[in-house]
Amino acid sequence: MNKLRNNITLLSLSMLFVVNFFGQSSTKLTYGSLSDVGLDSVKIYSKVDSIMTLGILNKAFPGAQVLVAKKGKIVFHEAYGFHTYDSIQKVNLNDVYDLASVTKVLGPLLPIMKLVGEGRMDLDIPFYNFWKPWKNDKSKKDLTLREILAHQAGLKSYIVFLAEVLKKGKLKHRYVRTSYSKKYNQQVNDSLYINKNFHNKIYRKINKSRVKEDKKYVYSGLSFLLYPQIISDITKTEYSNYLYENFYEPLGLNSLTYNPKAKNSNQSFIPTEKDTLFRHTTVNGYVHDENASLFGGVSGNAGLFSNAFDLAVIMQMLMQYGQYNEKHYLREKTVKEFTSVQYPENDNRRGLGFDKPLLNNSALPLSEAYPAPEVSPESFGHSGFTGTFVWADPTHELVFIFLSNRVYPTRDNRNLYKLNIRPALQQVFYTETN
Repeated sequence: MNKLRNNITLLSLSMLFVVNFFGQSSTKLTYGSLSDVGLDSVKIYSKVDSIMTLGILNKAFPGAQVLVAKKGKIVFHEAYGFHTYDSIQKVNLNDVYDLASVTKVLGPLLPIMKLVGEGRMDLDIPFYNFWKPWKNDKSKKDLTLREILAHQAGLKSYIVFLAEVLKKGKLKHRYVRTSYSKKYNQQVNDSLYINKNFHNKIYRKINKSRVKEDKKYVYSGLSFLLYPQIISDITKTEYSNYLYENFYEPLGLNSLTYNPKAKNSNQSFIPTEKDTLFRHTTVNGYVHDENASLFGGVSGNAGLFSNAFDLAVIMQMLMQYGQYNEKHYLREKTVKEFTSVQYPENDNRRGLGFDKPLLNNSALPLSEAYPAPEVSPESFGHSGFTGTFVWADPTHELVFIFLSNRVYPTRDNRNLYKLNIRPALQQVFYTETN
């Protein structure tokens, strides 16, 4: 009996060690209620409904979704409005959205973190070790991966590569065709295909782009156009295959993917913009971002699509510092490094790839804060141009997902920002407790 008791005690201690060492590592998302986690359901539904109604009535978006997980339980997941302003198709909880720049942290940043954790990439050696053309560029040869991921390197913010395939508003035949062939195999939509070598032109323009000598925080997505090739070179595996094999498939993510429509997915896609410049149609199921589209939809800056549930799973994994359902995806030390502010002395709030709260966020009113003022300094996430937003808060064990198509029918619609919809929604889940 004593031996049995001793064995049970040792087992209990071992289990306690696992929990303490890995934090929430064994947590797999389940469904629960707001009251399960100490939140006031009546007040939350009332306030969220009010904010979402305000957004829809003011045409901040035709429809949207809000998902919140707290303490390992999905306690709120609701859909509002319609796919478009014609009010024909209601938003469904399984609808798939174009994530835009959320792609950056749920796409290439995952392999980068894995490779850094394995010692196959280094944050503090010159970036040319991974991208050879920069070795002989005086302005770029000393830039490090850390500076670049923290948007502290002085790289140009954006380059409109679409200008390279248009001439006086018409598509250049040498780069774009209306039917598939071996040479024109990068699909833009149902009837447009890009020359398979066009990405080399993009690389050359990035390589020639100027770098500011004054190193201040400037958000730049240029390096994210390079990461898929860098990841493929290091791993000897095609970038998207590496993502699926190491992250999406073992996590059981069924909707998070590139090019879902081209893969004949039967999922329901939320339309983005009515494109009058390039594709001359409503973009739906193909990436909205023009630069990503020129890579055939598979890019590091944009291109991923997902439903809200899959986003919650992967953000829960990141919030648990690389652990999910007792499986180890990333090193805890690496995730903590990437989700920490890197250059606060330069008034730069960013982590490595990840967005972070404003440096004085907790002292700001809701109207000035980013995101909600109640989020912890340890929290992190990213937003997307199409109206998407993901955020994880390890201190409060809270994942917040907001999905919308605010760019429908046009990207000029900025009411999502003017009405401060996302921080206001997020704040509700911090303040309305039982």
